[in-house]
Amino acid sequence: MASITIRNLDEDVKTGIRIRAVVNGRSMEEEVRVILREVVGREDMPHWGLGTAIHEQFGRFSGVELELPPRGRMLEPSRFD
Repeated sequence: MASITIRNLDEDVKTGIRIRAVVNGRSMEEEVRVILREVVGREDMPHWGLGTAIHEQFGRFSGVELELPPRGRMLEPSRFD
């Protein structure tokens, strides 16, 4: 199991977690674990990869055709003998 430390947590958030934990009969630590499990397991979370995310963000700029320069002669690789 991994552990994390959360610094600079607003006092209002901490109080809200404490109240929610008491209402649900859990420790604050267990309450935070439950909250994180619920959020990470939500159905509305995106189920796609980085490429799709980039396309979603910048796809509206597609359709730009760039003129590619012709390829020149390839250089000979360096020799180390």
